[in-house]
Amino acid sequence: MDLLNLYQNNYLIVFVFLCLGVLLPVVALLIGKILRPYKPSAEKYTTYESGLDPFHDARVQFNVRYYVFALMFVIFDVETVFLYPWAVAYEKLGLFALIEMMIFVIMLLIGLIYAWKKKVLKWT
Repeated sequence: MDLLNLYQNNYLIVFVFLCLGVLLPVVALLIGKILRPYKPSAEKYTTYESGLDPFHDARVQFNVRYYVFALMFVIFDVETVFLYPWAVAYEKLGLFALIEMMIFVIMLLIGLIYAWKKKVLKWT
């Protein structure tokens, strides 16, 4: 019975954090909307570029390679987020965790080699 209460308690804690995670931003945005001054004018709705009137269309087409490069950076940046806690708790995790992490790193290396062969990492 005590194990069941502990199990339900864990879900209760997750539910409380989920509610707080949703409630706090909503409350902060509502308070900001209530407290901010609201004085609309035509000048506030104009496009602003360094004090000058805009002289061309703001929608400029970029090469998709920049976005792919940024996504590759994010993927390998997230890798370090997974590696750090594993490295801190390595002594407690043992050999199984080492094998799991090696599989994870090998899969990332395969992805890196694939991107390299497809010349995704070439900047120009």
